[in-house]
Amino acid sequence: MNADLIAVLELWEREKGISKIVLLSSIQEALLAAAKRSVGPARQLRVHIDPKTCVTRAWATVVVTERVISPHDQISIAEARAQGHASAKVGDEVEVEVTPRDFGRIAAQSAKQTLLQLVRQQEKAKIFDEYKDRVGDIVSGTVRRFERSDVVLDLGKAEAVMTNRERVPTEEYQIGDRVRCYIKSVENAARGPEVILSRADPEFVRKLFRLEVSEIADGTIELKAIARDPGFRTKIAVASRDPKVDPVGACVGLRGQRVKNIVRELNGEKVDIIPWSSNPEILVAEALKPTRILGISTDAVTRRITVRCPTEDLSIAIGKKGQNTKLTEKLSGWNISIVPEDERAANFEHQVQHAVDELALVPGINPGQARTLVNSGFHSVEELAAAELADIEAIPGIAATAGTILEAARGEIARRTAGAPPAA
Repeated sequence: MNADLIAVLELWEREKGISKIVLLSSIQEALLAAAKRSVGPARQLRVHIDPKTCVTRAWATVVVTERVISPHDQISIAEARAQGHASAKVGDEVEVEVTPRDFGRIAAQSAKQTLLQLVRQQEKAKIFDEYKDRVGDIVSGTVRRFERSDVVLDLGKAEAVMTNRERVPTEEYQIGDRVRCYIKSVENAARGPEVILSRADPEFVRKLFRLEVSEIADGTIELKAIARDPGFRTKIAVASRDPKVDPVGACVGLRGQRVKNIVRELNGEKVDIIPWSSNPEILVAEALKPTRILGISTDAVTRRITVRCPTEDLSIAIGKKGQNTKLTEKLSGWNISIVPEDERAANFEHQVQHAVDELALVPGINPGQARTLVNSGFHSVEELAAAELADIEAIPGIAATAGTILEAARGEIARRTAGAPPAA
């Protein structure tokens, strides 16, 4: 057994990289437990393995007495002196050999179990050390088996798990499939290191863009925000540190090749790339395209943005099951309300406001009077100047100043006719 043990220790020291001293120390600890069962409740029991010969012996500390009452704890003076303690006297503590007869067999079994356990621990430690610094990387693995709804993948040196919530709901996997995943975390659990993979995490898409778009990798383009509904749609907002580089164009690539490669890896998931803006109104308007925006208002207190769009564009703005709005909210960090509005009514209101603004620019006509005049059918300075005084006096709230208003309008027309610029 000694020669075999020496050979095994030297072999494992070379191949497994575990020190022979560490191996012997672990075997000694295992043998100590075995010796306690064989020898009994001996006092201060220890086991020693000679590192050169691997000869194994057990020793116990006992008290020298004239009369032995407890053999496990005591030894007679005669026996102590016979075992080499010539100067022993009553009350002394001496160490005597208590190696069992079948200790060689026990040692062989313990050595085997200990070495196997050490190798498992060493392999687990190596797996943890190798993958703990790779969180955030993309790796390829082969589907080995399924544990309920979790997918177990073989990464070559270790197995990893893609839990149900880290799976993309639209994807199906078969045993033997080659799958690329994002290393989300590495946990040193009780049963060993556990590598958690993900294909549903938004960071998986971020990493794919970093690998595919060299401008993101070198820092020229920054991926400012990302929002994802795994398997269906992803929105990313990008900005360029170099004014000469178009961030959206760089991410799309020549003929769309870069984004096509990413969409292919995501099994057809739609990817929207929009230019980043620190102005939430601009960012939201870009994120909701191709929705036509009629108006946007913000409430900084509640962090809510209200978007007005044509009624026929409402379904586009909201998206299937509210997906478009939800992703825009995640991307911008603002709550969004979509308000439908009839486009013709919006255009009419815009025209009315334009007419009011034009009349209010005429000296002698204030904004309130301008609004009243427009609501009464006078939509331009020309129309007002051509009116009869009686027509203006008939307008409620205007009668007292009708003459002044008419004179102001005709004076403005006269200045324009003479080539003078309109009143500012």
